[in-house]
Amino acid sequence: MFERTYGGSAWDVGSSVGRTDDGGYIVAGETYSFGSGGADVYLIKTDGLGDTLWTRTYGGSQDDISYSVEQTGDGGYIIAGYTDSFGAGEEDVYLVKTDGAGDTVWTRAFGGPEPDFGNSVEATDDGGCIVIGITSSFGAGSYDFYLIKTDGAGDTLWTQTFGGSEYDYGSSVKQTSDGGYVVAGHVNSFGVGSEDIYLIKLDAAGDTLWTRTYGGSGPDGGRSVEQTDDGGYIIAGDTRSFGAGVWDVYLIKTDAVGDTSWTRAFGGLDDEQAYSVDQTEDGGYILAGYTKSFGAGQEDVYLIRTDAAGDTLWTRTFGGSDIDYSYSVQATDDGGYIIAGRTRSFGAGNADVYLIKTDANGYVQVSGDRYEIPRSRYLYLSQNRPNPFGSSTTISYSLAAAAQVRLAVYDIRGARVRELASGTAPAGSHQVAWDGRDERGRKVGSGIYFCRLEAGERSATRRMVLLR
Repeated sequence: MFERTYGGSAWDVGSSVGRTDDGGYIVAGETYSFGSGGADVYLIKTDGLGDTLWTRTYGGSQDDISYSVEQTGDGGYIIAGYTDSFGAGEEDVYLVKTDGAGDTVWTRAFGGPEPDFGNSVEATDDGGCIVIGITSSFGAGSYDFYLIKTDGAGDTLWTQTFGGSEYDYGSSVKQTSDGGYVVAGHVNSFGVGSEDIYLIKLDAAGDTLWTRTYGGSGPDGGRSVEQTDDGGYIIAGDTRSFGAGVWDVYLIKTDAVGDTSWTRAFGGLDDEQAYSVDQTEDGGYILAGYTKSFGAGQEDVYLIRTDAAGDTLWTRTFGGSDIDYSYSVQATDDGGYIIAGRTRSFGAGNADVYLIKTDANGYVQVSGDRYEIPRSRYLYLSQNRPNPFGSSTTISYSLAAAAQVRLAVYDIRGARVRELASGTAPAGSHQVAWDGRDERGRKVGSGIYFCRLEAGERSATRRMVLLR
């Protein structure tokens, strides 16, 4: 288990992570610290402990950025993003094929005179690859889904665009068990809300078999899709139509023809979004993104583990006092998880690549009482234990220095239920019990509550579930 940062003195981001055949990891993103241009594609190869084996940059004199990476059947890697340095337009889809040492085998740029971007790539069974992104050079609207199928040399076999007259955004693509493809994103052209999640099923030639939209009256975005063991699909993203906060993590399970099996929203009173989902060995799901409702900083890495029905088994946050995001997660062979993103709390630069390896329970390191090791330089609020709880629960927090604190419980509407602590607290670890009663000693009902710790100018929040 580990947490690692990579980068230089400027801005460096990890957008995608994958397991490699040797037991290590491959991370792709962007770097302003190294390379030849303003930004360059950044590829990092690590061993199983997160130690760097090699790094590579790719690009020209302008900005070149990657959003997706996967190991290929020959032991090399395929990377997708966009380039300002090469191609026909302002930005073009950028595809880089490397060997196992990260040395370039070929590069390709796809697009027209207007901006075009590649967001997700997957190696395909025929030795080629499939890329989804967005295009303003082709299609019917201001931006459309842009799907590109290549052979093993990166040459185009076919392209497709999908969308209407508005802004439509392709985020994620996977090859399906029948040799076709499934694509997820979000559309303004179709659906019931201002923006809806869009799922497209295609055959091997790229012809549409069916499409589906999901969402409510507000904006809802699809960021990541996987085919599930039962032949259906799992989609992760974000919603303003449902849930408790401004934005919430949104998880949709469908059957094999895209009909909804169930949906779930996760989050607190502020913003949460998911960028990546993977199915776990037991048929459940792991999601990664960010949270503003919980954790130690302004935004924190947010990891959610669910069972096969989408019900929460546990959540974890990672990060420090600043802004920390995760963009990619995969289940690992040891039952744990590998997460990639960026951190401004730790590392050498303005932002650094952030790589986290956890065990099966989402811990990087576990102390004797099973609490996460505090990561904030100022304060850390642990998840209450037990959670969910029936009659009482224990809330633990730590302070790096003495501070004026207030610890209180709020209901889902934001109304204060009970103040648990107030006054000056010394540096160190503290524990407070809550018996599920309000200020007047009355038992409160089952439901979702939020514990908020304020210490000086800093705060942290945790979600609690009371089941009577």
